[in-house]
Amino acid sequence: MTDRFDAKDLARAVQAGILQPGQDQSLLAFLRQQPAARGSFQLAHVAFYFGAMLIMAAMGWLLTEAWMSIGDGALLIIASLYILLITLFALNLQRRAQPVAAGVLAAVAVSIVPLAVFAIERLAGWWPLDDAQAEYHQYYTYVQGGWLAMEAATVLAGLLMLRLIPYPFVVMPLAVALWFMSMDLSEWFFGSPFSWEQRREVSLWFGLGLLVVCLLIDGRTQEDYARWGYLAGLAAFWGGLTLLDSGSELGKAMYCLTNIALMGMAVLLRRPVFMVFGALGVAAYLGYLSYEVFAESLLFPVVVTLIGLAVIWLGLVYQKRRERLSQVMRGWLPRWVQAALPALRS
Repeated sequence: MTDRFDAKDLARAVQAGILQPGQDQSLLAFLRQQPAARGSFQLAHVAFYFGAMLIMAAMGWLLTEAWMSIGDGALLIIASLYILLITLFALNLQRRAQPVAAGVLAAVAVSIVPLAVFAIERLAGWWPLDDAQAEYHQYYTYVQGGWLAMEAATVLAGLLMLRLIPYPFVVMPLAVALWFMSMDLSEWFFGSPFSWEQRREVSLWFGLGLLVVCLLIDGRTQEDYARWGYLAGLAAFWGGLTLLDSGSELGKAMYCLTNIALMGMAVLLRRPVFMVFGALGVAAYLGYLSYEVFAESLLFPVVVTLIGLAVIWLGLVYQKRRERLSQVMRGWLPRWVQAALPALRS
């Protein structure tokens, strides 16, 4: 739990006799010299992330055909300049003790690497191979083996950038590139056409694997690299799971139980992102029950309302006793599991 104190709180502590006169000012000066906690999130940070997403979109899936007409050499020069200048700007911000702005710009630089590799492949005559897709923006929408070099370069660039600017958000473009690579490798090995059913299964298993990797690294480093990995892994796993077409009621019930398990993981790991995806899944299942199974029932909406009130009550209980609940759940796990996973000891 993170608590925030200001000068008024410390002054009240002096009045209550908890602190000696003068100690409040010394303590306040000391706290102001400390770096911001890694979990703090301010309005300025929203601007940083939003700006980064705009640049990623502009140099990614929003890149128009007009850019393809300027020539591959010009495209390579522009992409390389973007990467170089953004990286230098990020390093400058890092030296000026602006880790969030530096980190999101580092992630932007990594996200532009596929464009540079795309231009290199076209200049070298390696593109488009035997693939049907030839425009860069299709990298984000189509599965094909020809993208593999771009994805591998992005992963390598992401790992190098983490050494240069160790900020957790750099993990996001790296994880997305790995997700794309899992799709393209599957098409490479199993051949075309790569059906939507196969894509969903690959996405599900890749997401599950990424979640396991993040669980293993969670708590082992000072920076929270697992946070964005969890988000990417949950998006891949939950998306694949949700899109799987289960024709049986048992399969749909198992889907609901899986999402409830994700909500349990949120309490166990103290990671709200698991709660978000789990709640969305349970809501989707209740929506299915409402429109397909109990469409003629007058009682079902009342039951769901009661469930909603119960969930709110559980949320209030969790808010008051979250540390205790998390410790109780961790106590149910075998000791060797707790010893192997630092995330369960923090």
